[in-house]
Amino acid sequence: MLLSVADAAAAERLDGEAIRRAFEGNTVAGRYSGSNQPFSEHHHRDGRATGHNRGVPNRDACWTTTSDAVCYYYGPHETRRTYCFTVERSGRLYILRSRLSGRINGMATVEPGDPEGANAGPATWSCDGLISRVPGGALLARR
Repeated sequence: MLLSVADAAAAERLDGEAIRRAFEGNTVAGRYSGSNQPFSEHHHRDGRATGHNRGVPNRDACWTTTSDAVCYYYGPHETRRTYCFTVERSGRLYILRSRLSGRINGMATVEPGDPEGANAGPATWSCDGLISRVPGGALLARR
């Protein structure tokens, strides 16, 4: 996925509510900017994110939105890793930027529903919504 300077300039930055409307119940799939590795996550209404990152299946991924970003957390409460991204849209392309650095982390499209079947089978985890209580803020990803 290539993004031209003109496309980046034309991108619309989404607020948290617009991100939720776009992602909830749908699959966000794309590639990370640094590694070109794939990701694909179905964003469940209950906060779970099923699918994979870099080909590794999600076993405990959760998502939520803030006023200006989408945040993901992975792992049990004691060792939780949290990643937050602002989101810009240019046509069908969504640009995810690290909330802390502003660098592009990945580019994706949003596919309706769960086209890859990430939701097959029963839920094996639940989300507690405690993204703000990640132990020792240093575990927040600085990408």
